[in-house]
Amino acid sequence: MDTLKHTPLTTIHQSLGARMAPFAGYLMPISYAGIREEHMAVRNGVGVFDVTHMGEFIVRGRQALDLVQAVTSNDASKLAIGQAQYSCLPNGEGGIVDDLLVYRLPEEMCSEGEQAFLLVVNASNLAKDWEWINRHNQYDTRLIDISDETGLIAVQGPKAVQVLQRLTDIDLAAIPYYHFVKGTIAGIDNVLISATGYTGSGGFELYTENDKLPALWEAVFQAGEPDDIQPAGLGARDTLRLEMGYCLYGNDINDTTSPLEAGLGWITKLKKGPFIGRDLMVAQKEAGLTRKLVGFTVKDRRVPRHDYVIESESGETIGIVTSGTQSPNLDIPIGMGYVASPYAAAGSTIYVVAGSKRLEAEVCPMPFYRKES
Repeated sequence: MDTLKHTPLTTIHQSLGARMAPFAGYLMPISYAGIREEHMAVRNGVGVFDVTHMGEFIVRGRQALDLVQAVTSNDASKLAIGQAQYSCLPNGEGGIVDDLLVYRLPEEMCSEGEQAFLLVVNASNLAKDWEWINRHNQYDTRLIDISDETGLIAVQGPKAVQVLQRLTDIDLAAIPYYHFVKGTIAGIDNVLISATGYTGSGGFELYTENDKLPALWEAVFQAGEPDDIQPAGLGARDTLRLEMGYCLYGNDINDTTSPLEAGLGWITKLKKGPFIGRDLMVAQKEAGLTRKLVGFTVKDRRVPRHDYVIESESGETIGIVTSGTQSPNLDIPIGMGYVASPYAAAGSTIYVVAGSKRLEAEVCPMPFYRKES
């Protein structure tokens, strides 16, 4: 019996000939025309992803900020209404429960003296995150799971603004990166329009009620016809994020990886005050990191794969591959992985073990893709 969840757009994906597969408990589109074609459409034009599988929690109450501050690594006190930030949930043992987005919501949805935040979490961690945050909620605030009633599409690419501007009176170009507004788009009220994304090519994520999502999808595609708008699946979402060096939970970060090791020190505000796992991370920073997440390019045509061993020139095991792909923009194999700190400097030569073959690779700065490249 099929126990997979379907998004409100499943029948649309199937009608478009999408290759569908299970992902995080959902039947999701992996690709339509092909991963490379969809990747390049987002880099050069505009593509649309169904990401309804993501989880959404509302944190609302008089001590909402206190709870968010306690469970996340970034400093949510810096958020003004209409701002969002990338953050993570430390597990108190040096690892990461999940990475997430934190939105500071307008106060008109609150009672007097309350604040509200929207937490957007990974689909595969939804139940775990819900339990974790509730376990640590010792504050005058409550958590509301709106995941099953919330639809989400990501309209990404350099032409996203001009496509969506045809559907709204809101000045989309005036919304700064990692800011959002709520308003009417395609005649649908109360859409949360967020200048965020997971591609590195700009665009917006649009949150609305599930039953309104098909109409929003259709309106976006009609508006995007002059710009050759394309549907994009999770395959292109992965190659796009990897070209940018963005971490994927379960691959590059997990319950055993420190935010500091993963290069996420910029979202780990050790001076903001107490939060779960802070003392461990302070100690880790003072002692010095023994391993670091790095990007690398492979001097071969073979693609590095998750869990491939990384060796030094002498054959010593020094790390492990977390993600790898053939970069559509660079047309070379790229990867990310944890290596012992002495090998983490840009320009270092490392070797990826692929069966009986050792692939020479070079550690390089991330992102791999830059607009001028």
